[in-house]
Parts: sequence; structure tokens; C-alpha cells
Amino acid sequence: MAVWLAVALQFVQAADVKHLSGSYQVTQKTDRGAQSSVRLVFRLTNQGEGDLSIQRIALWDFSHPGREAMRTCTLIISKGASTETTQEFTIPRSELESWRGANGLRLLLEVRLPSGRMTTEVVHLNAAPGRKAN
Repeated sequence: MAVWLAVALQFVQAADVKHLSGSYQVTQKTDRGAQSSVRLVFRLTNQGEGDLSIQRIALWDFSHPGREAMRTCTLIISKGASTETTQEFTIPRSELESWRGANGLRLLLEVRLPSGRMTTEVVHLNAAPGRKAN
């Protein structure tokens, strides 16, 4: 019974992150050969049952494989609230073009759950209408 309860608790906690959604907007883009320097505004919405604390953030893609590419990004997103953050990345120009396709952009987030447990999750973001990149 105790094992079942522990597994169920982890599932419920991970489900909090599954309620995190958002969008992105490229506000500045500078091409440098095969690389692009981009400034991105992320709008994240917490539709979960508790507050979430994002500790680290990275773009999730083949050239950004995971935790080693993560940077500190302290954000608190209250239950039912949204927040914005601006981040700058240097990426292969081909990846920037791939965001416009069906794959979209994915973020790798290190999140502290209300229980205090840390988890790493991938969140798919949709392009937000509005400002165009330079």
C-alpha cells in the first residue's frame, strides 16, 4: 500500500507540470553565418493545482540536448496565473526555421513542485501572434 501511495503521489505531482502551457515570440534575430542570435519572449501559464517554481530553462532540440545546456531562470508561476520572461540564445539558423513547421518550439524546464521535489519537463510552445523579429 505504501508503495502504491508513493507512486500515486509522484504521478499527481508530475501532473502539475503537465498543466503548464505557453507561447513564444521572437522579438529580435541576428544572423551570423550558420548561427542565429535570437531574443525570445516566453509566456507561460500555470493551469495546475498549485504554484510552480521554474529554476532552469533551455531550448530542447538536437543541438540543445538537455540539462548541460540549461541556464538559471527563476520564475514563480502561481496557480491559474501567467508570467513572461525574455531569454537570448544562439542557435543554428536551421533550427529557427524548423520552429515554423509542425514541431514548434519546446522548452526544457527544471521545476520545483509544491511538494519541494524537483522535476525536469519538456513544454511545447506555440508561436504567439504579434511583434515580428528584426
